[in-house]
Amino acid sequence: MARNTARPVVTLKSTVGTGITYVTRKNRRNDPDRLVLRKYDPVAGAHVLFREER
Repeated sequence: MARNTARPVVTLKSTVGTGITYVTRKNRRNDPDRLVLRKYDPVAGAHVLFREER
């Protein structure tokens, strides 16, 4: 089963510089810009912003 190119796999990297990453999928049609999500960073011990890495 082939993957759809409209929903690529993206890596989210912590903005506080701890090196923690998350991997998710996004819809390019709905979110053409870089994805920014607020997720938990276990090194920082708090919820911080994670930005899409290219």
